[in-house]
Amino acid sequence: MVETDKAGQQDTPKKHNAFLSALNSIDKSLGWIEKTVISVCILAMALLMSAHVVGSLLFNRGIPGTYEVTEMLIIVITFVGVGYAARCARHIRMSAIYDMLGDRPRKVLMIILCIGTAILMFYFAYKSAQYDMALFERGRVSSSLNIPLWTINLALPIGFTLAGIQYVLTTLRNLFSEGIYRSFSEKEEFSELPLDDSGETHTPDGPMGP
Repeated sequence: MVETDKAGQQDTPKKHNAFLSALNSIDKSLGWIEKTVISVCILAMALLMSAHVVGSLLFNRGIPGTYEVTEMLIIVITFVGVGYAARCARHIRMSAIYDMLGDRPRKVLMIILCIGTAILMFYFAYKSAQYDMALFERGRVSSSLNIPLWTINLALPIGFTLAGIQYVLTTLRNLFSEGIYRSFSEKEEFSELPLDDSGETHTPDGPMGP
C-alpha cells in the first residue's frame, strides 16, 4: 500500500506538468496567431499609406480606397489586439483595492476577475457574431471598394474570443500554479523599496527631492 501511495504521488506532478505544458502550447499558438495578424496589418497599412503619399506627390494620383482599407486594418488591429493585450497583461488595471490585499485574497480576487472578464468577452463575441451575421444577410459592402463588411467585422468575434480564451488560461494558471499570474505567462511581481542603514524604506533623491 505504501508503494502504491508513493507511485500515485509521483504521477500527480507529472500529470500537473503535462496539463500546464498543454496549456502553454495553446498560449504560444494563440500568441503567434495574434502577433502575425497584427504585424501583417501594421506592415500593410504602413506600406499602403507610404505608397499613397508617394503616388500623390510624384504622379498627382494616390491609390484609390487607401483610407477605406486603412480604416478596416485599424479595426482588425484593435480587436485582435484585445487578445494580445490580455495575453501580455498590458490592459488597463484598476488595482487600488487589489494592491492592499494579502497574497491569498489577491489570488482569489484575480481568479474571480479573470472568470468574470472571460464571461464578458465571450458574451461580446456572441453579440458581435450576431451583428456580423446581420451584415452578411443584408449584403452590406464598403462605399469605395465594395468589400463585404462582414469579412472585416469578423475581427470582432475573433478578437473577443481570443481575449476570453486568454482569461480562461489565466484562471487555470492561477488555479494550478503557485504565485499570482496576471496572464498565463506574466507572473505578478512587486519591486521592494530600498532600505537604508536603519532598516527604513526610502526613495532616491531626484529633481523633486530634498
